[in-house]
Amino acid sequence: MPYAVAEDGARIAYQSQGSGPPLLLLSGQANSHHWWDGVREDFHTARRTITLDYRGTGSSDRPDEAYSTELFARDAVAVLDALDVDRADVYGTSMGGRVAQWLAVRNPDRVRALVLGCTSPGGAHSVERDAEVRRALSQPCPTAARQALLDLMYTPGWLGSHPGPYHVLGDATMPAHARRRHRLAGDQHDAWHVLPSIGAPTLVLHGDADRLNPVANARLLRERIPRAVLHLLPGARHAYFDEFRDIAGARVRDFLEQHP
Repeated sequence: MPYAVAEDGARIAYQSQGSGPPLLLLSGQANSHHWWDGVREDFHTARRTITLDYRGTGSSDRPDEAYSTELFARDAVAVLDALDVDRADVYGTSMGGRVAQWLAVRNPDRVRALVLGCTSPGGAHSVERDAEVRRALSQPCPTAARQALLDLMYTPGWLGSHPGPYHVLGDATMPAHARRRHRLAGDQHDAWHVLPSIGAPTLVLHGDADRLNPVANARLLRERIPRAVLHLLPGARHAYFDEFRDIAGARVRDFLEQHP
């Protein structure tokens, strides 16, 4: 397993597959690179995909110290450096979209084109999930909480025909401290004031039936980032990139091809 060394010495595991211009894929909160297992090959006709295990997940180090989306973005830069990648297209979903925002803000020379999926600007300006969703996810019964998360990720019809395994429910190997610190990193994200500085061409993707991250956040990103374009997927929930992979993947590929 190859590793990049972060600025604080933490080892960040990464994976590189395919060939062509680099596309960095950033996963959701408390997930390793396996988040992308169901769809990354869809990009290999024209792209080399790069993923990483966030600190606290997968094969990366798991220090018990403060995490943040800015720190995860710096870890991603360390991965690009380890691979001698000067510039890459960046596609982040859920918390990965928050990480991608900082990557584009702090390292504009490293991001050629940006795709932000099912994510939000964070902070006081973002639109929070409703109380019913929060209660469903915080149930003391692990089985019930898992089912609630599945229902927020996928439509009932898709779940009925796809019994799993599911790649988007979190890294089961994470220690409790890392899971807690991932949650805080996502909750504390706030890029609102710096989003107007993003200069990379930006596509915002979101399922219009997403209750885990309300679709209003996609509209905020579109309004806040200069020249950003928004594409909503009718009927899609949070894991739109997986359930609606044919439509979503094609839209991402088309966008990247339009910005060579």
